[in-house]
Amino acid sequence: MELYETYGDDIQFYLVYIREAHAIDSAMPMGGNGMPIVEDPVSQEERNAVATVCTAKLELGDMPTLVDDMADTANSAYSGWPDRLYLIGLGGKITYQGGPGPFGFSPDELDAAIRAELGLTEDEPEAEAAEESEDAAEGEEAADAVEDSPEESSDQSGE
Repeated sequence: MELYETYGDDIQFYLVYIREAHAIDSAMPMGGNGMPIVEDPVSQEERNAVATVCTAKLELGDMPTLVDDMADTANSAYSGWPDRLYLIGLGGKITYQGGPGPFGFSPDELDAAIRAELGLTEDEPEAEAAEESEDAAEGEEAADAVEDSPEESSDQSGE
């Protein structure tokens, strides 16, 4: 959530919910201790419902969630199971592909990839970079306004 909160105004974030990694009838069942106990959905409606419950339990706030189809198209295309981080650049190409989770799950690597995509230096906080861009734009507008303004008349005759 920290990356979403930090860069959410500059980057479109999506959680893509794929096949449930820990369904009670799966190879690695988990649940309890506050996490839902679910069976592997057999219909799109069931998968949508499980995705809603799981994202709520993970407290992901208002991050948009997309749900993979029952043919696991997104999972197959991106090798998302059990979880994985990706950054798709402005040109539509993958600029970062994290390792399979949970051990290859590295938000710090994704943060560095986002910073590179946004053109931020390593020690430049995202908020400061945005402020500097705004200040520069305001400075350019002010300079343009001065250049475009008519010169003040030196005629003080009172006419």
